[in-house]
Amino acid sequence: MTELTRRQFHRSAIGAAAVAALPAIARPATAPILQAREGNVRLAPEDYPETRIWGYDGTVPGPVLRARQGERMTQMFRNDLPQASTVHWHGIRIANDMDGAAGLTQPAVPPGSDFFYDFVLPDAGTYWYHPHNRTFEQMARGLYGALIVEEETGAPEVDIDEVLLLDDWRLTDKAQIAEDFGNMHDRAHAGRIGNWITVNAEGDWSRAVPRHSRMRLRLVNTANARIFSLEARGLDGWVVALDGMPLEASQPLGRITLAPAQRVDLVVDVVADEGAEAFLVSFEADGGYAIAAFPVAGTARDARLAAPGALPANPVPALGPLDTAIRTELLMEGGAMGGLRGAKLDGRSMDIRDMAAAGKAWAFNGMADMGETPLLEAGIGDTVRIVMKNDTAWSHGMHLHGHHFRQIAADGTTGPLRDTVLMGSGETVEIAFVADNPGDWLLHCHMLEHSAGGMMTWLRVS
Repeated sequence: MTELTRRQFHRSAIGAAAVAALPAIARPATAPILQAREGNVRLAPEDYPETRIWGYDGTVPGPVLRARQGERMTQMFRNDLPQASTVHWHGIRIANDMDGAAGLTQPAVPPGSDFFYDFVLPDAGTYWYHPHNRTFEQMARGLYGALIVEEETGAPEVDIDEVLLLDDWRLTDKAQIAEDFGNMHDRAHAGRIGNWITVNAEGDWSRAVPRHSRMRLRLVNTANARIFSLEARGLDGWVVALDGMPLEASQPLGRITLAPAQRVDLVVDVVADEGAEAFLVSFEADGGYAIAAFPVAGTARDARLAAPGALPANPVPALGPLDTAIRTELLMEGGAMGGLRGAKLDGRSMDIRDMAAAGKAWAFNGMADMGETPLLEAGIGDTVRIVMKNDTAWSHGMHLHGHHFRQIAADGTTGPLRDTVLMGSGETVEIAFVADNPGDWLLHCHMLEHSAGGMMTWLRVS
């Protein structure tokens, strides 16, 4: 496989409250249609052919869906792919039967069929949508898009509101997507790491901006498995939200780590001089590369605006007393160099060789894939604590559906609201949340090959 050239920075490496059930309504004939189908896009430079992709409305990224907090969203999903699929509305605290988790909250939608999604948007912020059936393949082919929920009030004063979806692609020397989806090496190691990085499906994304203009940059990591380490050059500002949820106070902008599925909202000022460029830089093993460029043309104002205040909080319930919370543990085992000898799969014990033959390399609490019983059961309003231990040689981005959680530090302090947490090898992380959304909800690694390789469980709120 030929490594495609990438633009290098300066041409050289640089060191809701409970979600109520929606009332039944008729499927309107005028509901917007979100169609999953094949298409062709220019991912690689002009001297390569266009790339065959799967995309919502035949494009990648899919259309940016925008609505206001509290509004109802309706989308008629039409599957014109050769595989069954769904739409998962990632990070949105919606009714369980709208979550799009094939096999748990709905059946996968067969080729040539439709499914009507209808839900209320309780929280403002940056979210996204993607399939939840053969996700490791369908997302690697380009099936994803952004969902932006505007604040009712209190949005920051900005000149530009830009959505940047970060991805990596595994391309052949003909700029076509490599067909080795879900191979056992990827499942047992770091996952599917690509050889071509894009922003909004462009390998050399740029936008001209005036000096001293203020931007809201909404960054989404849509990659199967790549962890992005990012810094800004010629931009100065603040982190204002993580995974769609506002921080209680804006934080100064520094190095940003984004695991697969994580998001970050930035408010930044263009401080590079006129005629220069500002950059978003991705750090890799061989140096830093500009993945987004902001050439500076003109001046928006004589001086920078004042620092922004915090975004208005979303109506996520506060944690109850942690000492009386429902508590469970999750042991993550397996993978290459992990020493896993075997686990239960489909109700029977298997050794690691039989697991590998079935495409499984990982286990949660000795179980590969979801078992018949949930990891835990909670009632509405219960506070839940989950202690997760990563006893593997690899990093994992753990994503909880239907809720946002806070990480609990050793001293009992709580971190910001998230829906995905990155765990390093050997790390133990405790999360806590209020189980306010009834239904059966997935908890899985969002390194998609890890999830397909066994890192998936579920919990019940009833």
